[in-house]
Amino acid sequence: MSEALPGERVEDKSLGELVALASSNISNLVRAEMDLAKLELKADAKKAALGGVMFSIAALIGGLIVILLSIAAAYGLVAVGIWHWAAFLIVSGVYLLLAAILIGIGYLRIRKIDGAKRTRQTLKDDLTMLRHRGDPGDTPAIKD
Repeated sequence: MSEALPGERVEDKSLGELVALASSNISNLVRAEMDLAKLELKADAKKAALGGVMFSIAALIGGLIVILLSIAAAYGLVAVGIWHWAAFLIVSGVYLLLAAILIGIGYLRIRKIDGAKRTRQTLKDDLTMLRHRGDPGDTPAIKD
């Protein structure tokens, strides 16, 4: 393909040469942009992986802290005068109640998911329109 040399005038080139030069330049630009995107994504992936490892370690430490605080709470109840087995049972019961509350809240949140109701409706309308070969009297309105 022809290239624009430093001493050469662009006005002297034919239309075919100009189109070839433009497509070559666009191709080089797209290739350079893709290389830049790959480098940036690679760096971002490394940062995300390191962040994920840090979150995992923090979650593990948080779990250990919860276990230690649970044991401390149970022994605090023992110090008040409750039997050992009852103190640990009380702490476990508190966690069971907390888990039940969280499961209930999660269940209520999941029940509220619509499942892309408007998208399904517009897809049905589009398919209906295609089946009727786009008759102008059959254009459905978007419904909420």
